[in-house]
Amino acid sequence: MLSIVSTPIGNLGDITVRGMETLRNCAAIVCEDTRVTGTLLKLLSLNRKELISMHGYTDPRKIDGVLDRLKNGEHLALVSDAGTPGISDPGYALVHRCAEENIRIEVLPGAAAFLTALSGSGLPINRFLYLGFLPMKKGRKTLLASFVGQEQTIVFYESVHRIERTLLELADALASQPTRVIVIARELTKLHETFHHTTVAGLPDLAGNIVKKGEFVIVIGPM
Repeated sequence: MLSIVSTPIGNLGDITVRGMETLRNCAAIVCEDTRVTGTLLKLLSLNRKELISMHGYTDPRKIDGVLDRLKNGEHLALVSDAGTPGISDPGYALVHRCAEENIRIEVLPGAAAFLTALSGSGLPINRFLYLGFLPMKKGRKTLLASFVGQEQTIVFYESVHRIERTLLELADALASQPTRVIVIARELTKLHETFHHTTVAGLPDLAGNIVKKGEFVIVIGPM
């Protein structure tokens, strides 16, 4: 069986009891970065657990080896560096293969940065569009322009290296809607968790003054 285990996005207290029990009892843990997962396991006093690295550059044949272990009855766990596996990380490839080959899968729900940001945004989230990370080049301008007519809340991730550029591009793309509400969440669940509430008109000023540390989630209110 493959257990999909969500891990904390910042605050270690967000790991669930069921998650810790699963990580303790499984035969091995499939993860993105063994160093990141190793640090978490050390904090949980589980640092002797076998780790199997599986990231975006992993040879697809490595998945076959994991599938063989699962077919032989081993209980393995899948985690991401932070949050829910399969959301903006390579874990979906293993889960997809397991589904194809009828290998039992169980999911342990938990933290996800974009859901945390949506919950704290104060914006309507009965319908929303999740975009992961925006394309860096091809199709980026067209995608931003499409936000003008979007009638549901939009949420996506941005890195510390591109946050200023993205806020300025949003200000330009949505210039015809100056009062449209934008929320930028930073360092969610951590000591310096911050929610910036602004409008399209206020984005240029915020872009120049926002603390450029940590990870960001941008939430755009509906048209």
